[in-house]
Amino acid sequence: MNEMAVVADLTGQFRNLLMDQLSRVMEMEENSRPPKNFRELSRITVGICPGDGIGPIIMEQAERLLRVVLRDEISAGRIVLKPIEGLTIENRLQKMEAVPEEVLEEIRKCDVLLKGPTTTPKGGSLESANVTLRRELDLYANVRPVSVPEEGIDWIFFRENTEGEYVLGSKGVEVPGKLSFDFKVTTEPGTRRIARKAFDYARDNGKDKVAIVTKANIMKKTDGNFSRICHEVGLHYPGIEMEDWYIDIMTANLVNPEIRSQFQVFVLPNLYGDIITDEAAEIQGGVGTAGSANIGDQYAMFEAIHGSAPRMIEDGLGDYANPASLFKAVVMMLRHIGFTAKANGLEKILEECLETEKSVVVTGFPEGATCREFADYVIGKLD
Repeated sequence: MNEMAVVADLTGQFRNLLMDQLSRVMEMEENSRPPKNFRELSRITVGICPGDGIGPIIMEQAERLLRVVLRDEISAGRIVLKPIEGLTIENRLQKMEAVPEEVLEEIRKCDVLLKGPTTTPKGGSLESANVTLRRELDLYANVRPVSVPEEGIDWIFFRENTEGEYVLGSKGVEVPGKLSFDFKVTTEPGTRRIARKAFDYARDNGKDKVAIVTKANIMKKTDGNFSRICHEVGLHYPGIEMEDWYIDIMTANLVNPEIRSQFQVFVLPNLYGDIITDEAAEIQGGVGTAGSANIGDQYAMFEAIHGSAPRMIEDGLGDYANPASLFKAVVMMLRHIGFTAKANGLEKILEECLETEKSVVVTGFPEGATCREFADYVIGKLD
């Protein structure tokens, strides 16, 4: 095939991608619905999805924790814990589906999902399960809190979750041996809704600063529009100060003790949010200490922010995996479905166990505690 024929083929591929994204925008605009009100539901179904690697190990303990915290609600039938099978790397590779259709169908029967880490193969065309779930369930807000009270750090990040570099991450084009393209997508309705989430949180929680983090000086169309839209939304929230920051300097600011305590709420595109929240979690004590919420108007998914740690499994260290990140995701889930008092109580216990007492410490190695021993420590304070 000559070069002009290759260009014609790639142009056709790009046209199809463009039409798909325009259809997605129209669907967002036409099918917008009010967020689900969990207080009005007679029954809330929580999907339990273990995932890969250390996922089943930490999920076993997270489910134990949930069954204690929600003992009365489960007994009364108000809460149903629903096991979700099949979201494993083996099943996904066998079917060559990021989320097999029958698995997605079962997930859609749930109101919220508590999910363990899933493995994404390097290269190839199998999309990340997380990316697929965020798109299929329209989980447009990735919310990650980070707290280090003794250093004045109380941050919460609102990462746009369904667009940016990730929405077409497996659909780039290339001229073999010559060049390759990947695509970044920013939409008006997608940006407005994540901006509203961030500013709503700031208003409702007594925060007066929102940092808008982009690289708008370079990515003038995508990041430029992201910044513009956030500012337009922010004008409807009097008393909240908006500041623009570039992602490179913000990564430096977070490790600068002279400035980092001034930040409160962050709103940022997908890829930057993915990177900087891992940095923020490391400041808190490591990615094993941070939970993550993926929130849409009809569904929500809660998970640890770390990966499936295949090396720990290969080295026989799986039992020493730290469940703290998933436990913090449980706190976020409890708060989201309306059990605020239970969430606050569990959060306080986790602070005692992780930051104050530290009587049982998970290190990831045999000299530290096992995953189950740490769970026993936390659950013992609930009984």
